[in-house]
Amino acid sequence: MTTTIAQLVQTYGYWAVFLAVGLESLGLPVPGETTLIAAALFAGATHRLSLIYLVIVASVAAIAGDNLGYLIGRGGGYRLLRRYGHRVHVDEAKLKVGRYLFDRHGGSVVFAGRFVTVLRTYAAFLAGTNMMSWRRFLIYNATGGILWAATVGAGAYLLGAAAHQVGTVVAITGGVLLVVVVVVLIFYMRRHMKRLERRAEQAYPGPLDDATPGAGSGQQATNR
Repeated sequence: MTTTIAQLVQTYGYWAVFLAVGLESLGLPVPGETTLIAAALFAGATHRLSLIYLVIVASVAAIAGDNLGYLIGRGGGYRLLRRYGHRVHVDEAKLKVGRYLFDRHGGSVVFAGRFVTVLRTYAAFLAGTNMMSWRRFLIYNATGGILWAATVGAGAYLLGAAAHQVGTVVAITGGVLLVVVVVVLIFYMRRHMKRLERRAEQAYPGPLDDATPGAGSGQQATNR
């Protein structure tokens, strides 16, 4: 696979990076990060590609792909949970809690997700499904996407054959951050589920289908 990716990079250059990173961010099992590393290695060895342009292309592709994934999640993910969630014990009260928590802590998941292989593919979809405010999503998504592209791209460019180690370190760092966030949220939810359900009901009163996406943000700010 690595040989094929290297050939694609040598043949299509920036387009190969844009498509691979964009499709991975959209939710498809495409090796976007590997393609970026291969392109940066190629750039460092031959100078036929610009590191600056690679970072820009990867950043734009990551942000664009994530935003499409967010829109897909927001448009269809919620309906799937409403229709089939009861089969996995996800009722409306838990859906409200999920939206409430994503409004408050979703930024950390979106940012850290850019550095974790599996979550990089699904974080944007989950953000859309839980109706995270698009503006808030975009801020954390763009910040994470640009930092990820710059870190991985520059690491591969400067360290050459050791670039894969850079990708591993970045993934581990992001993974540790994500694990901490998830563990804290799970512990918090288990200890305070009833209180969370009450707070979520206050933030999104009535049927959840009638709640305006992101409507809880203003009330949360007031409660704080």
